[in-house]
Amino acid sequence: MASLPPWLRRPIGKASEISTVQQIIKQRQIHTICEEGRCPNRGECYAQKTATFLLMGAVCTRSCAFCQVDKGHAPMPLDPEEPRKVAEAVSLLGLRYVVLTSVARDDLPDQGSGWFVTVMTAIRQANPQTQIEVLTPDFWGGLGGEGLSGEERQRQRIATVVAAAPACYNHNVETVRRLQNPVRRGAKYERSLRVLQIVKDLNPTIPTKSGLMLGHGETEAEILEALRDLRAVGCDRLTLGQYMRPSLDHLPVQKYWTPEEFDRLGQAARELGFSHVRSAPLVRSSYHAGQE
Repeated sequence: MASLPPWLRRPIGKASEISTVQQIIKQRQIHTICEEGRCPNRGECYAQKTATFLLMGAVCTRSCAFCQVDKGHAPMPLDPEEPRKVAEAVSLLGLRYVVLTSVARDDLPDQGSGWFVTVMTAIRQANPQTQIEVLTPDFWGGLGGEGLSGEERQRQRIATVVAAAPACYNHNVETVRRLQNPVRRGAKYERSLRVLQIVKDLNPTIPTKSGLMLGHGETEAEILEALRDLRAVGCDRLTLGQYMRPSLDHLPVQKYWTPEEFDRLGQAARELGFSHVRSAPLVRSSYHAGQE
């Protein structure tokens, strides 16, 4: 693949803003996807009092071929102090909008759904004005819920989080239907659409959101098909960004989509009925999340 195009090169942000956040999270031994994923927008988001916390450790039980989060060995035990430490960090940083995401925890009976609620409760107790968005895994796994089908277990876990009334429920399909297997090992396209559908079934007033990372070899027609599929399950908000290869161990970039192409896709998404669209090369799932 050709070298990084000029529109993907940008300053990382003010060092002072980044170092302040890094110091606070390091002292508390908590994680943000901003740092674990080396997000190019983290300086900008920190300056706008927004951050995305990565719950339940920094080791994922799945092995998606695009993702920089650590995987391939045993996940960490849950830290019983994590809810308090995240709530404390939110207070110290003066965050107005928080996104909670997590690694996949297929080893836990409820896949970590209850932990999302525990952390949300701790944040709200310490910071009642802070809005909380969740970006969850698909909560699909074989443990727990004996006697229930996989679909019933998934619905039960999603219902746990929905009952806590997040400001927005985000679950990413990540790529188009054809490329799910090579890009998202352990996940399935229809299963992800089902997550968003279940949220709307349970509480139609909660905004839902999803995103795709472009550059894996998808066509424009396939992207538009994915957007129509998302709208068919009532998805309200959309992010489209460029996949950037984290290391040589990850999937190579097949194409760098231009800013003009992102603009055109963003306009097509708005015409399909998405209420909020962020479409640009450096957009990530939580980019400008607090400005919806």
